[in-house]
Amino acid sequence: MTNPYFFGYGSLVNVATHDYHNPQPARLAGWRRAWVHTDLSEAAFLTAVPCEASEIDGLIAAVPGADWDALDEREHAYDRLPADGSVTHAVQPTPAISVYAVPRSAHNPGSARHPILLSYLDVVVQGYSQVFGTDGVAEFFSSTDGWDAPILNDRATPIYPRHQLLEAAQTELVDHHLAAVGAKVVAG
Repeated sequence: MTNPYFFGYGSLVNVATHDYHNPQPARLAGWRRAWVHTDLSEAAFLTAVPCEASEIDGLIAAVPGADWDALDEREHAYDRLPADGSVTHAVQPTPAISVYAVPRSAHNPGSARHPILLSYLDVVVQGYSQVFGTDGVAEFFSSTDGWDAPILNDRATPIYPRHQLLEAAQTELVDHHLAAVGAKVVAG
């Protein structure tokens, strides 16, 4: 029996945040990313949003023995949805693939009370940089909505539980793209 896979499009692209097997670059058709806030978290976070004309890069990885419990707990604000026919990847035989998405009814925009954590964004961009290079990072920013939410600069004292240390070039890459999208970074 082939293990099922998940498609990650945010922090799951950064393999330093998990130990799931056989991570591989992949592309999901019919979806975009967006920063949203729900009642389950103080901070805004990424979700996948259906969008017929869009595609996003990400990472697929195996969930051994279909033991989804730990990943479902990590992604507790999301619904796990089938994405089999929408994902382009190189894994053979083709596994069942799921994607996590916040239910549309739970979406709220990020705000001063519910900002995007820079420590979280840093993790996401570090993953995209490592897997897809600088072009992949640019694609991440252009295929993500919600940059009007404030970005809380918590780098000195990271709030995000899976934060990572970034190299200076990675930090500069994040800061460059935040400036390019006109994001407002506020002191932590």
